[in-house]
Amino acid sequence: MASKNLSRSLDGFVIGIIGMGDMGKMYARRLSDAGWRVYACDREEKYASLREEFGDRKQIKILPNGHLVSRASDYIIYSVEAASIDKVVALYGPSTKQHAIVGGQTSCKAPEIAAFEKHLPEDVDIVSCHSLHGPNVDPRGQPLVLIKHRASQENFDKVEHILSCLGSTHVYLSAAKHDRITADTQAVTHAAFLSMGKAWHANSQFPWEIARYVGGIENVKINLTLRIYSQKWHVYAGLAILNPYAKEQIRQYAQSVTDLYKLMLGGHREELQHRIKKAAAAVFGTQKWDDDLLLQDDVLDRFSLGKKPETPLPNNHLSLLAMVDCWSELGIVPYDHMICSTPLFRLWLGVTEYLFRKPALLDEVIRIAIEDTSFRSDDLEFTFAARGWSDCVTFGDFESYKDRFLSTQKFFEKRFPEATKVGNEMIKTILENTTK
Repeated sequence: MASKNLSRSLDGFVIGIIGMGDMGKMYARRLSDAGWRVYACDREEKYASLREEFGDRKQIKILPNGHLVSRASDYIIYSVEAASIDKVVALYGPSTKQHAIVGGQTSCKAPEIAAFEKHLPEDVDIVSCHSLHGPNVDPRGQPLVLIKHRASQENFDKVEHILSCLGSTHVYLSAAKHDRITADTQAVTHAAFLSMGKAWHANSQFPWEIARYVGGIENVKINLTLRIYSQKWHVYAGLAILNPYAKEQIRQYAQSVTDLYKLMLGGHREELQHRIKKAAAAVFGTQKWDDDLLLQDDVLDRFSLGKKPETPLPNNHLSLLAMVDCWSELGIVPYDHMICSTPLFRLWLGVTEYLFRKPALLDEVIRIAIEDTSFRSDDLEFTFAARGWSDCVTFGDFESYKDRFLSTQKFFEKRFPEATKVGNEMIKTILENTTK
């Protein structure tokens, strides 16, 4: 009965979307498919092209600007870059319809909430959200964070009812808690893959063409690195630079990479082994087992962009060793955040635990790290890359971040379509395994 009453109270309800990038378009399509009326806009120079793109959808009305969307909509979602949220809300916020509900879909909530509090009328309720996946991932079963910042329970229920059409799993957090968890999971995960891509780029390597980078764990590294570089640079820059918790995590990851690489260079086997085993115990516990891993061998070998060699080649997996060392140094237990994790993070955690919860494999990796020098040049570039990304974030340098990202994106862009297809299958598989 309550649900029917809520539905009746939303008769004639209009949803506004300001910002029709990839996520804004995904929301517009999903909401309109569920029967909601959607008013949407982007920058005024995109008005004509958006009208043409959505001309066959009667439930979506494209308007020239955010003023018109704001004054005509009952629930307004800002889906813009985190770095631009203050400027956009300052421009369109004063036009918000009286007693409307306003929220944002940015990946970093601190600047978003600050902009809403500063520029929105006092009679407006604030309920934000964040879909923890990319625009090309099916939202069903994925986490959707809902943030009741300044709102009546009635209006919060309206937002939850509207967004239920996505089929996502709802997670209820404060803005600060959201940013802390996304820093613990997304920010450091992205830094690892960005560093791998930059290192391969620096060495002019297409890793799927090199035997030692094909098969097993390497398949996940390659596909997810390409997946990140195929996206918009500002998504990752905003989350890393504007999230108040992310700088510490990314700085620690770069430090962990540097520390472990120095131990490898110096041949300090006992110190390296002690540090890695200590980190393993802190993150994964002391029990050793491999029968309930998120990823198994048959899954890891299924998604390859290259031909797997008959005999697996050694790798010291510096990126994975540093990840667990980083989590350990920061006191992060990644399983604590599974309810609020992205598909990317679940895959990264899957390959990390695959290495650390197989004692024989971990011991072999430590041996290779000390005795096998064939990866030294690759690891050097990886260390440079990790420190470079950390410097960009520490200094809040969006332009340097953009230049670093786009140059590597251009290097790999020809393989993006195939990598995206394979990556989607990987994400589907890990989601199924996680559910089980």
